[in-house]
Order: sequence, then structure tokens, then C-alpha cells
Amino acid sequence: MKRFLGFLRKEFYHIFRDRRTLAILFGMPVIQLLLFGFVIRNEISEVKLGICDLSHDSETRRIIDKLCSGGIFIASMNLASTGEIGPAFASGKLQEAIVFEPGFASRLQREGRGEVQVITDGSDPNVSRIINGYTATVIRDYQMERNAEGSAGGVVPVPLMMFNPSLKSVYLFVPGLMALILMLVSALMTSISIAREKENGTMEILLVSSLRPFQIIIGKVVPYMLLAFINALTVLALAFIVFGVPCRGSVVLLVLESLLFIMTALSLGILISTVTSSQQAAMMISLGGLLLPTILLSGFIFPVASMPLPLQVISNIIPARWYLVIVRAIMLKGADFSTLWQETLVMLLMTCMFVTLSIRKFSVRLQ
Repeated sequence: MKRFLGFLRKEFYHIFRDRRTLAILFGMPVIQLLLFGFVIRNEISEVKLGICDLSHDSETRRIIDKLCSGGIFIASMNLASTGEIGPAFASGKLQEAIVFEPGFASRLQREGRGEVQVITDGSDPNVSRIINGYTATVIRDYQMERNAEGSAGGVVPVPLMMFNPSLKSVYLFVPGLMALILMLVSALMTSISIAREKENGTMEILLVSSLRPFQIIIGKVVPYMLLAFINALTVLALAFIVFGVPCRGSVVLLVLESLLFIMTALSLGILISTVTSSQQAAMMISLGGLLLPTILLSGFIFPVASMPLPLQVISNIIPARWYLVIVRAIMLKGADFSTLWQETLVMLLMTCMFVTLSIRKFSVRLQ
């Protein structure tokens, strides 16, 4: 029994002496709790609201003031006609638009009913439902105030989900899964490539060859890029054929953007491979360091706008966030390159940065 207690005490000593083990035991639960606690939220703040007031009467002004006074809705655009709503949604300038029919107040008094069309971005059904709920609550409060004043008539919100009228959840998850799959597969494949050379001892052959570091890096990336591109085409075909997700924009632009995202993911994998010494470490960093951030901070499930400001800043360095915006805009909104050039430029800069860092980190001599 004494020997067993001595062995048990030794194991505790080993655990407490190992900082990495202590970090996993005590640090990881705290980090996960804080991350999930701040990210998993149902409330939405600062909804960008577009107002198309075709009546311009006292009742419409009261409803607009009521919507904008709560701090949830921010009047971002005044729309002269309903034709401006689609392009504003496609460019990401609006999250909701309300339309007042001509003669709103007079119809409310004459027929006892006034309709307010509430248009939301159905490409994210979860956010769309929440915004609709907020709007319906504000209009209901306004109606209660009118009833208390003894005014006749009732205001009815008429919801319309643009780009996804039936609110199919597959329209939300398939583009997100495309980003997740391409990121993990591409980064994982390349992250173990140079680490495998180090473990197998074949790095010496590369180091004594006439190849320069950038040639070795590019030589590692190109085969995986071609294979990942075939994988991307397969994923897109399954999205169109099996799940019925439409592509309202240019298929060529979608394929080119997917190729750019693959290059970004591959270059990130190469960077991970150059700073690690074993395949196991490279795989752990690729899976652990990319899986949760891609799911939680890219806008795949939870909207980035509802996260605290520090997490919104961190999400800017997640490549999948920018690709997800591009995929949803092309497939569901029919957006073109003129509205997506900023996201494209961000991914291009990330790719160049990852490749440059990989070349600099690549060891030109044996350690």
C-alpha cells in the first residue's frame, strides 16, 4: 500500500511539474467557458434598418421613431423605392427593411388595418427570425399605445424573407460547412507535409538540394492545391444537386473565390508545418486551433455582430469568416465581384502573409 501511495504521489508531482498539462487541465475549461459564453447568444444588437416610407404621414413617423428609439435598430438608409432593397441587401448594407404603403394613415383610419412589410435577409434564417421577433414586439407595443389613446385600427407586420422565403436551414449550413470542410482538409493536409519530412529524416535531402526555400514551399502546396480544388468542386456539386442550394450569382466567380480560399488554407497549413517538429503537433494545432474558431467566430452558426467587440476583432483574422460572406453572397444573393472585392482582398493578403512567414520560418539548416 505504501508503494502504491508513493507511486500516486509521484504521478501528482509529474502533473504539477508539467506546465502544459496544467494548462490543459485548468486553462482549457476556463477558455472554453468564456468563449462559448460570449459567442453563443440569441440576442441581436445594432440591426441595420432601411426605411422605405411611401406614405410620409404622422403614423409612419411614429412607428419609425418607436423602432429606432430602443437601441436595437439603427436607421442606416432611406429608400426611395422598393427596387433599392435587393441591391442593399446583396451588398450587406441592410439587415432589415420596412416598407410603408402609400396612404398608410388614411387606410388605417378608413379600413381599420394598416400593413407594414418587414423584409429581412433570409440567407441567415436564425438571425432573420430574431429580427422579425424584435420588429413584431415593437409594432405590438405601438399598437397598445394607440389603443390606450382610443385610436381605431390595427397595424399588422407582414414578414418577407428575401433570398430564402421558405427559411430553409440548409441555406445557412451548407455554405458554412463548405468553409469548414475546405479549411480543415486543406490546412490539415499541408500542416503535416514538412513535419513528416522532419520526422522521417528526409528533410536532409531537401536541405542539401539546389532547391530554394520558396521552391520547396510552392512544391509542397501545388499538389495539395489541385487535390483540394477537386474536393471543392465535389462539395459545390453536392450542394447544388443533393441539397438544392441555389447559385444566383456567377458560378465561375464562386469557383475562383473557392480556389483563393483553398490557397489561403493551404498556406496556413504550410506555416503550421514549418513551426512544428512532429506530425502529431501539426495535427493538433490544425484541428484544435482551427476547428473551434472556424465554427464559433466565422459567423457559421452565430452572427459576428452579436459577439463582444474583442471577439469581433479576433474574428477578422479567421479566413473562413471572409469566405463565408463571399459564398453566401454569391450563392444566395447573386452578388458580383464589385460588392465582394474587399473580402477577396483580405483573403489575398492573408495568403501572401502566410506564404511569406512560411518561407522566413523555414529552416535552411539542420537543427
